[in-house]
Amino acid sequence: GDRRIARNVIGPETELTPAGWPADITVHGLSVAPEQPIAGWLLGLAILLLAADAAASLALSGRLLKTSSTTVASALLVLSLTLAPENLGAQTEAETEALSAAAEVSLAHVLTGNREVDDVAAAGLRGLSDTLFFRTSVEPALPSGVDLETDELAFYPILYWPITPDQPRPSDAAYVKLNDYLRSGGLILFDTRDADIARFGTASANGRKLQELAAPLDIPPLEPVPTDHVLTRTFYLLQDFPGRHASRDIWVEAAPPDAEKVEGMPFRNLNDGVTPVVIGGNDWASAWAVSENGAPLLPIGRGFSGDRQRELALRFGVNLIMHVLTGNYKSDQVHVPALLDRLGQ
Repeated sequence: GDRRIARNVIGPETELTPAGWPADITVHGLSVAPEQPIAGWLLGLAILLLAADAAASLALSGRLLKTSSTTVASALLVLSLTLAPENLGAQTEAETEALSAAAEVSLAHVLTGNREVDDVAAAGLRGLSDTLFFRTSVEPALPSGVDLETDELAFYPILYWPITPDQPRPSDAAYVKLNDYLRSGGLILFDTRDADIARFGTASANGRKLQELAAPLDIPPLEPVPTDHVLTRTFYLLQDFPGRHASRDIWVEAAPPDAEKVEGMPFRNLNDGVTPVVIGGNDWASAWAVSENGAPLLPIGRGFSGDRQRELALRFGVNLIMHVLTGNYKSDQVHVPALLDRLGQ
């Protein structure tokens, strides 16, 4: 009773023949019956019950007969569209990705059409997401590549936009979405990736392309990032913002003309909110990029100095994401004693 033995009862002499079942016997194989999606039907039932509740409320208040026929027709149209067969199936891939992006913090990069640049951007955001996961309370989902023409932007707190000379100019409809994104609190990091050969402006093909791409956007006046900008202290205390290149020409929204340093405060009261754009050319994605196993993907500098530069690039990325998510939180006076202590003042 405490032992089981498996015995093969079929030998070489055994002849296997197909089983013959009577005609009135239904034979079922090992396949699993497909699931029947009922989400659409349940949603339709909920809308129907909601309409019945509204009708009962109108009837009890004596206003049922005053309801216009247009309202009734609109309700019936919504109900019919909800119950349409094509709406009862499973979610599309785009809907699934949108729901995933809405459920968690997810970083995104703009697809340029250049496979190599897009792959580096994806690897860079993957490396930055890993850094955020291990060093902060932010636990991002996998990054996404977005098509400005078709994808919804509202799910992403930041868009990393690498500039290439030959990428297509977005349509007018895409620019409407981009301007809505900027006005609603999103941030775009424009990266011309050419700080090793040119400074911000029209000195390179990427710089000229950036001006062309950014012209239709509602971008506020810009200035080089000041030393007391909240971006320098949202998580790490930083003075430089290197990527694969180490230029300090980083541009952000300009401070108000009346911003002054308050006595006893180490910083001016700047940026009551989040700068909608950050512009530079340090090729940050290349410095953040990691392979599938988490190893750095591209070389940065040489030896210890290169490792230090990569570390500062990751710290800038962390500061940038925390700036997007917390705004001017680190400008509050509650942080002044700790900041003064760290700065040795």
